Amino acid sequence: MNATLPSPPLAGLLAYAVLLAHLAIVVFNVGGLALIVAGNRLDWRWVNRWWFRAAHLAAIAVVVAQAWLGITCPLTTLESWLRAKAGSMPYGTGFIEHWVQRILFYEAPAWVFVTAYSLFGLLVAVVWWRYPPERRKPGT
Repeated sequence: MNATLPSPPLAGLLAYAVLLAHLAIVVFNVGGLALIVAGNRLDWRWVNRWWFRAAHLAAIAVVVAQAWLGITCPLTTLESWLRAKAGSMPYGTGFIEHWVQRILFYEAPAWVFVTAYSLFGLLVAVVWWRYPPERRKPGT
């Protein structure tokens, strides 16, 4: 069975969707850690739910692993491919797109990102140890 390529307008919309999904993951990684620390200080029990903490740890672990292995994020690759299919330059046009990309993408040597992601991952591990997740007992 042959997979059909998205039409240019559809590819452009899908590229925006991938960009926003990418931003959501970044916000989850960074904001999630802030919520875990603040929530523990403010006695918000939900920040230590096992599902939330496991999802957060897994999300940053993927980022750190990709950085150490020198793998380009699949979301970046997919968005670039969709932009090319739409006939536009990757990361080129649109007000929202421009600002979202300025938040997400920076120019620096690879070692800077590997170091930053590794330190952030280490911080997540320290917070995991300092504020361990709680497994809920059935019925609670």
